[in-house]
Amino acid sequence: MKIGMIGIGHIGSAMIRGMAAKGKIEKANIIIYDKNRAAAEELAKELGIQAADSAAALAEAAEVIVIAVNPQFVSAVAEEIRDRITDDKLVISVALGQTKEKLEGYFKRPVKLVRAMPNTPALVGEAVTAVSPGSNVSEEELAKARKALECFGSTEILAESVMEAAVAVSGSSPAYVYMFIEAMADGAVLEGMPRDLAYRFAAQAVLGSAKMVLETGLHPGQLKDAVCTPGGSTIAAVRVLEEKGLRSAVIEGMKACTDTAKGFHREQH
Repeated sequence: MKIGMIGIGHIGSAMIRGMAAKGKIEKANIIIYDKNRAAAEELAKELGIQAADSAAALAEAAEVIVIAVNPQFVSAVAEEIRDRITDDKLVISVALGQTKEKLEGYFKRPVKLVRAMPNTPALVGEAVTAVSPGSNVSEEELAKARKALECFGSTEILAESVMEAAVAVSGSSPAYVYMFIEAMADGAVLEGMPRDLAYRFAAQAVLGSAKMVLETGLHPGQLKDAVCTPGGSTIAAVRVLEEKGLRSAVIEGMKACTDTAKGFHREQH
């Protein structure tokens, strides 16, 4: 399977680096293109992959074409590559707020299209990617898309109606987690811990806690209760976090994220 990536911004470069690092796809079968040709050539040289001269050339050569540009540039990319998208090619869009209906409109005809929302932990092979296939994508083609996206993490099939929720809970959420890690580290520094150790302790605690949720199958509230011994220090901390509105702040932040993501495709109608 030959994969082409159009756009090597934060998410595109994370996906490509994750693909190249995992080795599930031969580097000779990975092609990138970016309007910043120098950046694309530099990344291609670093990773041992190919850089195309144009988006159209990439679409001609690749079997699976990933569009990873900012939303305002998607229509221009589609216009450039539309004549190269034959019936045997699969298009994956990771652009925010671009519905499958709008994307097909850009191509002026039905194409084999999958909408996906990965996140930047793709860089370390730990992405979770929401996947919503178009109506003319077969099970075999969906499996091909998932194989490409699972080069750097896991995938979950979602209805398009909740893709913006996926933006909030996975696409954007690493930012919230980094803020939480930073805040915990600041608290440890306040109590005298060296900052480098504080970051390692906080990050490892988040990593371990996440694995507990995923691997035990227990409800997060149940796992939280197991740490909160009666009259102990943990429940004292939980009381303060609840008093300061931690849960509400996270929920409201995610709602703002989702509403903004939905606004991208409303604005462009």
